Amino acid sequence: MFTLFQKIFNRDEFEKLGGADRSPQWPRFRKEQIEIRGGKCELCGGKDKLELHHVERFTDNPSRELDSKNVLILCESGNNGIICHRSFGHLGSYLSINKDAVKDVAEWRIKILKRP
Repeated sequence: MFTLFQKIFNRDEFEKLGGADRSPQWPRFRKEQIEIRGGKCELCGGKDKLELHHVERFTDNPSRELDSKNVLILCESGNNGIICHRSFGHLGSYLSINKDAVKDVAEWRIKILKRP
């Protein structure tokens, strides 16, 4: 669990994880997945502030934390007018999860590519 110090100074991460602990392999897995998938947001194509979004929350199913089929790369940058991770992965709040994130990201990626 997070210490009080970590809760205060890492509030964003604490809220995203719901207080859960990460696997020690998470940093390596995260870096590898971002590199393997081309280093850009799967929705807007941005390359800044990339996050791995779990399709099925690893806090609900810890065995899927390091499952490459359970993650999307989404950004937190807002470069293209959208904060993809929060908007599409969490429907605007890290307390919720978008069960249709894979489908929504694919559909909106096409819309973004076609916009004038």
